[in-house]
Amino acid sequence: MQQIQNDVQIVDARPEHAPFIAWVMRTAARSHLPKGIWDFMAGPDEDRVLRYLEALASTPEPHFAHHSVYIVAEVDGRPAAALSGYFDEEYGSATVMPYLPAAAKAVGADHDELMAQFAANGGASMLGLMPHHEPRAWIIEHVATHPDFRRQGLVDRLLAAIIEKGRARGATICDIGVLMGNDAAQRAYEKAGFRVVEDLLNADFEAAYGCPGFRELSRAI
Repeated sequence: MQQIQNDVQIVDARPEHAPFIAWVMRTAARSHLPKGIWDFMAGPDEDRVLRYLEALASTPEPHFAHHSVYIVAEVDGRPAAALSGYFDEEYGSATVMPYLPAAAKAVGADHDELMAQFAANGGASMLGLMPHHEPRAWIIEHVATHPDFRRQGLVDRLLAAIIEKGRARGATICDIGVLMGNDAAQRAYEKAGFRVVEDLLNADFEAAYGCPGFRELSRAI
């Protein structure tokens, strides 16, 4: 394991971070499971999933999956960990929908065929687990650290930075979610002051993903 002994910088994601943001989105969505929502949506080829997500992260306009909603921990200039933070009213998950056809085109796929595959394989059951957010809650999502840099405290630093970013924008509450069974992630969030406020269960989701549901955590900021 690489030890962090040199320069660590927390920066706003830049366009050149798009390939890393794609990896973060795929990895975070999988959590502790074999597949996540992006595998169901853009798979089965892993390279295609990453190229699809890179296309989403690189669109001209910002949205839920755009690089501009992310901050990145760089170690000696290398992207090592990242997460996103946004207001649902600005960049909720629905904001990505207009950009999905272009992402499909970028990987040589047909958007309608991908959506049919998504529905047929049960991937869309994730959409039935959308948590309730208080107005102007600052939402944190897509948290992941590259294997070379895990257990080095980067997520702690990113969480502190993104919470401060939300506070600076006027948020007084912050929400973060975790798939049930990802106990390590839940412990990290609870260490940062989050507490469980809602469990979302769905039998169709469990059949497709192998996980009973989603757990929402929240904290004042």
